[in-house]
Amino acid sequence: MSQQPGRYQRSFSGMIGAMLVLLLVVGAFIAFRGMFRTDSEVPVRAVDYQRTLSFAQEQVDFPILAPETLPGGWRATSVRFVPEPPRWHLGVLTDEDRYIGLEQSRSSEKKMVETYVDRDAARGEPVRAAGDTWQTWTDEEGDTALTRVEDDVTVLVVGTPGIEVLVDYVETLR
Repeated sequence: MSQQPGRYQRSFSGMIGAMLVLLLVVGAFIAFRGMFRTDSEVPVRAVDYQRTLSFAQEQVDFPILAPETLPGGWRATSVRFVPEPPRWHLGVLTDEDRYIGLEQSRSSEKKMVETYVDRDAARGEPVRAAGDTWQTWTDEEGDTALTRVEDDVTVLVVGTPGIEVLVDYVETLR
């Protein structure tokens, strides 16, 4: 018996060959898994916005807007309040899974439109909703927004469902 351990040829081409074999095995595993995988959609979780709304209303010196209740099939999916500078956000999905976002802050109308709609949003005709005049905005991707400025507070409602649904949503804000 020899006292030396077994030897094998070490070469660059041997290493490349081993890597190719390993990549083929990993690729085959991914392909096999992909054929038999069932992707179940992860449902969007609804959130309770009422507690955050109550807290936000106690923290600011202007009325924070939100619907008292959402229409049937609608669900709140995100809620955020930042105290300094005060910013309020409520995101909802309609019964047809269309997004509507409500943003409220002391930012200018222009900055809010650039941030939440588009830098190149087109100004449209004003509409009446909830007894007030709201400015309309649209972008090339199909988003529509309504804005209103009162006492240095800008309210922006933006979404994909169309102007009629946004106006109906604004009517629910208290």
